[in-house]
Amino acid sequence: MKNKNNKRTLKAAETKRRIYEAAQQLALASGIENVSVNSIVKAAGVSKGSFYVHFESKDALTADLVNDYTMSADLTYRSFLESLPAHESVFDILMMLAGEISDFIETKIRLENMRVLYKAHLTKTIDTTSAMSYNRELYKLFTEVLERGVRQGELREDLPVDTLAKHLIMAIRGITFEWCIRHPEYHLKEQVEDHFKILLYGLKK
Repeated sequence: MKNKNNKRTLKAAETKRRIYEAAQQLALASGIENVSVNSIVKAAGVSKGSFYVHFESKDALTADLVNDYTMSADLTYRSFLESLPAHESVFDILMMLAGEISDFIETKIRLENMRVLYKAHLTKTIDTTSAMSYNRELYKLFTEVLERGVRQGELREDLPVDTLAKHLIMAIRGITFEWCIRHPEYHLKEQVEDHFKILLYGLKK
């Protein structure tokens, strides 16, 4: 009896994985908003009923994708920071981090999915808490770099670093929104880097 239960559990986990990975691949190719449950189950090779056993709705699956991409992004940014030489100035680190974030958004998440994410933020149809939370790793990364800048005498000390971190991320989010509505004539990484140069000039000690 125990073996049968284990087999069922493993089969269920495998089915869920196939559904999730099919949705992920289709979302990257076409944008999650252009992907239907029918296309997901067809790509996964499972029944539509199996989809609803594992996911309440397509929005629930999309929320899982948002959560996983948020964690993946933050791990990528952490690894990127840790790979930089210790002698780099805080200003250069912040510029490079902004560029890395721009690259991840443009190549890993992609335009159509960012448009869906912004729409979800506004309509609340999908749970995007993981991407918006001030407790996410991204805010900690910026705060750590800014604290280092203050300690090294590179940055002014009269502004709280957690507030500065929020403003820098807000800037990236706003520029990404502009990219979403002005593509293709608007280059995301170029605009982020130009804007950061202006912001960081005001933070110099």
